[in-house]
Amino acid sequence: MSNSDVVFDFARATRIGLHEAVFCEGKSADQIATILESARERSVGLLLTRLDADKLASLPSTLTVDTDYCPLSRSAFFGPLPPVTVTGKVAIVAAGTSDSGVAREAARTLRHAGVEAILITDVGVAGLWRLMERIEEIRRYPVVITVAGMDAALTSVLGGLVPGVLIAVPTSVGYGASEAGRTALNAMLASCAPGIVVCNIDNGYGAASAALRVMKAMDMNQSPPERSS
Repeated sequence: MSNSDVVFDFARATRIGLHEAVFCEGKSADQIATILESARERSVGLLLTRLDADKLASLPSTLTVDTDYCPLSRSAFFGPLPPVTVTGKVAIVAAGTSDSGVAREAARTLRHAGVEAILITDVGVAGLWRLMERIEEIRRYPVVITVAGMDAALTSVLGGLVPGVLIAVPTSVGYGASEAGRTALNAMLASCAPGIVVCNIDNGYGAASAALRVMKAMDMNQSPPERSS
């Protein structure tokens, strides 16, 4: 794919309320630079996901000066960042510190949309008391993103305790039988706790996007469109 093949969807937010993000894995530094230069010309801020530090270093310094990079989540903000307009709506709950990268990707995706989420980590069921110490706090959030690898037991536990929307992200964390996240994915899909929405493995961005859709739907329900007579 050449730079001329890059067609970025700057109108996505107008259609669905979610901005297109730049998925950097598989793109060359030149292709990423082309997208960023187009965004700069439009004075548009962008979210970059799966951006490795080496690829970031290959971008022109004229672009990286306007880039806020998070190595843990391999995400970056480019250009103007919207102000925070929503707080107290989303909690991101990660089973272990090894799941923090995916959880942080979700948090950064939300922040780029103007949503400040609370991030709670290391509350997996191997030390259930850690979760129970914070469960009443978690229950206050209308949207909860749960991030877990290995057997993903945290998701089922939260599914039986949390009344709000529960969005689950399996991670590739774990030893052999974890099968790079497939065991966690299957456990979340097979959970007996009803109403859990499950995203793809390691897809913190997708979970945050689902949370944004839920919040937009909540806003629409508060102000329903008028019906024509």
